[in-house]
Amino acid sequence: MQIKNAAFVKSSANLSQCPEHEMWEFAFIGRSNVGKSSLINMLTGKKSLAKTSNTPGKTQLINHFIINDDWYLVDLPGYGFAKVAKNVRNKFENMIYNYLSKRESLACTFVLLDVRHEPQAKDLKFMQTLGERQIPFCMVFTKADKLSDKKLSEHVEKYKEVMLETWAYLPHIFVTSSSKKIGRAEVLSFIDQVLDNLGAPACT
Repeated sequence: MQIKNAAFVKSSANLSQCPEHEMWEFAFIGRSNVGKSSLINMLTGKKSLAKTSNTPGKTQLINHFIINDDWYLVDLPGYGFAKVAKNVRNKFENMIYNYLSKRESLACTFVLLDVRHEPQAKDLKFMQTLGERQIPFCMVFTKADKLSDKKLSEHVEKYKEVMLETWAYLPHIFVTSSSKKIGRAEVLSFIDQVLDNLGAPACT
């Protein structure tokens, strides 16, 4: 897939404020410091499309970006150890799960995982919840350039090993680096294939 244009559409505080179900959507979510904004900018080829920040938990709304006038990329609030009050975390969680569970035009969710770390309980729990709710998702490892090839392979294999303790099979897995543009072609090709297979959203 070639990204010809990418533009911000709107930010929504809840599901009811999201755009009409006119195009398929691909959501991106991960722990608060996983490098989500950098990955979105790398995939779209727009350096400042998604706002990057050193402050965890900066994204607090459902952000829609239209890509190629054909599909939406959705930037969701992070989860994990963002330094926010418990009631705010609960609000984010309700917003996220409400969107993921009820958004009819959601084609797939990309769960971002920092490949530098061992499998994290919060990531595993989040993916388990997606599985239980039958929400399609892919695993996207970020920051691959921070590890040697040997360590990178070991960490990915460890994640697979832990996942297969409770999963019958693994979702699609992508290894990426925003700074090196690793994995860009693979992720965009996957989205292209999904769009080809789905056709127009039935909810339009």
